[in-house]
Amino acid sequence: MERKFNKQQKLHVRTGDTVEVIAGNSKGKRGKITDINAEKQRIVVEGVNIQKKHVKPSAQNPQGEIREFAGSIHISNVAVVDPATGETTRIGRKENEKGKLQRFSKKTGKFI
Repeated sequence: MERKFNKQQKLHVRTGDTVEVIAGNSKGKRGKITDINAEKQRIVVEGVNIQKKHVKPSAQNPQGEIREFAGSIHISNVAVVDPATGETTRIGRKENEKGKLQRFSKKTGKFI
């Protein structure tokens, strides 16, 4: 069944989740998600994929500088870290006691 209004796919991560990078140059690093771009399926994780940008001198900044910032990575390159155990896990959705869909850890079965 196709969605009528919100055509974006639900993602397995949310802002504030602790994730571990499972592929790429930053493999093995952990950090919190600070930003999500759902259209491009990319996320920004603090301390991961650090990039440098050279800023020209200006009136406000006569020295110029080299700024470091976290670049985005694809959402498929991260796994959610279970807050209870500290291990990476896959995410599922099921109804809680109140009948609302909630995410749960597939390793432990507990709600996240």
